[in-house]
Amino acid sequence: MLMPHPATLRSLLDAYESLVTAETSPEDTASEARRQDLAYTLCVSTGTREIAQALQVAHAYLDPAPGSTTQAVVIPPPPAVARQSPRPSHRSESELRPV
Repeated sequence: MLMPHPATLRSLLDAYESLVTAETSPEDTASEARRQDLAYTLCVSTGTREIAQALQVAHAYLDPAPGSTTQAVVIPPPPAVARQSPRPSHRSESELRPV
């Protein structure tokens, strides 16, 4: 499964957890909408359907168990390919139409 960049996931996680712990009034619909957006994004980012699961997966991904041997995987960029621009056509529009 693809996982988001750790910095992006950390940012989402911190924003969600700060909204959950913040004391907001029930009338604060903007905070509730933001919390729901963050919950959805965390679920999509972690491949889960429930926010509790998403939080668990995100924490496990960002904070590996002590003593575990995780290594960063470096994916090399694709080889450079010379781009060729399409050649302009010098035909008239009538020549390009099927007969």
